[in-house]
Amino acid sequence: MISAVAGLIYNHEDQLLMTYRAHDPAKGELDLPGGFVDLGEDAAMAMKREIMEELNLEVIQMDYYSSFPNEYMYGGLTYQTLDIIFTCRVATFETIKPADDVSGFVFIDPMKIPLERVGLSSIRNIIRGLQTNLQI
Repeated sequence: MISAVAGLIYNHEDQLLMTYRAHDPAKGELDLPGGFVDLGEDAAMAMKREIMEELNLEVIQMDYYSSFPNEYMYGGLTYQTLDIIFTCRVATFETIKPADDVSGFVFIDPMKIPLERVGLSSIRNIIRGLQTNLQI
């Protein structure tokens, strides 16, 4: 099983930072910052690295949010993953710059994220759960 991380990052208006995927699968669709955990890396290190690589943002605090098993289809293969989600706080948004697997970004009210525009089913599940928790 492969481990992956995803970050929930909010701005001062409680809007969630969503990225646009630069590559397939789901090129151009909404996503959360994150990616696969490298060999020899723990999940927290991977989360910090991915956010720096994809958005040039420095994570200064993170808290475990949730995890769940998932399937990631790429290149005709299905990979079994464990997705680990963190709520992250960054030093500043002034340095934000999309790179690596990210073509752009947007801040969205979590309750207004269009699930049909979220490219990966695992990320849709995270957003759906987040929206359910916010309604309570």
